[in-house]
Amino acid sequence: MALIRLGFGRQHLCLLKRRSFLMLKLTAVVFAALLFCEFFIYYLVIFRCDWPEVKTPADRSGQKTLKAMFLADTHLLGEVRGHWLDKLRREWQMERAFQTALRLLQPEVVFILGDIFDEGKWSSSQAWADDVERFQKIFRHPRDVQLKVVAGNHDIGFHYQMNAYKIKRFEKVFSPERLFSWKGINFVMVNSVALEGDGCHIWSEAEAELIEISRKLNCSREVGEPLKAQELLFWHLLGGGGGGRERYDVLSQEASQQLLWWLRPRLILSGHTHSACEVLHGAGVPEISVPSFSWRNRNNPSFIMGSMTPTEYALAKCHLPYEDTVLATYCVAAGLLVVLILVHSELLPSPFLFGWNLLRKFKTM
Repeated sequence: MALIRLGFGRQHLCLLKRRSFLMLKLTAVVFAALLFCEFFIYYLVIFRCDWPEVKTPADRSGQKTLKAMFLADTHLLGEVRGHWLDKLRREWQMERAFQTALRLLQPEVVFILGDIFDEGKWSSSQAWADDVERFQKIFRHPRDVQLKVVAGNHDIGFHYQMNAYKIKRFEKVFSPERLFSWKGINFVMVNSVALEGDGCHIWSEAEAELIEISRKLNCSREVGEPLKAQELLFWHLLGGGGGGRERYDVLSQEASQQLLWWLRPRLILSGHTHSACEVLHGAGVPEISVPSFSWRNRNNPSFIMGSMTPTEYALAKCHLPYEDTVLATYCVAAGLLVVLILVHSELLPSPFLFGWNLLRKFKTM
């Protein structure tokens, strides 16, 4: 009787060891998949991005090079349209991507060109405060890194939906600064949603601000002196929306030409299109659309890296991980879990045992 009990005890102990070993393998596969898909993949992808080089190196020209990152259309989900799981996933992706980019690339200034929020144009005071708190957590940055934000139509509404309260609410958090200068480079940040040209008080105030900036930069109609530093113009949208989209949310052609004449920029960077494209304005001024930073808008988000001096600039795109790659990795991990469970349940022969038997049969032949 004692021998029977001893046999059952050993069999039970062996079964427990097998189950423990299975749990250990399952845990290892799950942990490895999570670690790769939620942490390491951002380092592997962003590590391949390099800062572009200007034609004249800084050590030769005696000018300091500024490293700037340009993002757009983060579209943080709100309380109305944002499902909690979608919100959790998208915000985690943006946080990991942004924090990894800061650590690896070490930019000096980061610009976000509009549509920071998805529902800012109609969110309540409490919802706005919650959205701002989440934004500050996702896009936290060291003190020596500047973060500059331009308003978009999803932040304050289209021209005939916006009002002074929404503008002030936005500027209270993100500063009303329109002109930012660093290392001899002037950055002009334009609230293009306000520039409808209809003569309303919001348009008049925005126009007056830009005229004052043009005078400060010495490039207004009255003063025809050449620019002494590179001017970069940022806005959220310009010109007619493609694909049959309505034009009530965009800058009129007359207003855009007037804006280009006032400020005479050397480069325009804009958001809103969710894709990277380039157009050429009058006098050869290029406008580059900054792609969306959110996986909700694109399978493969990206951002722009810029190396800039007072006389030159060079831009490059840095891609973020493909969501298809992450999903494929999780599918492979799930398949491996299924195989391990089937092998443990003896519903599927062990791959090692199957390979060993196949090798023995091959040798006997």
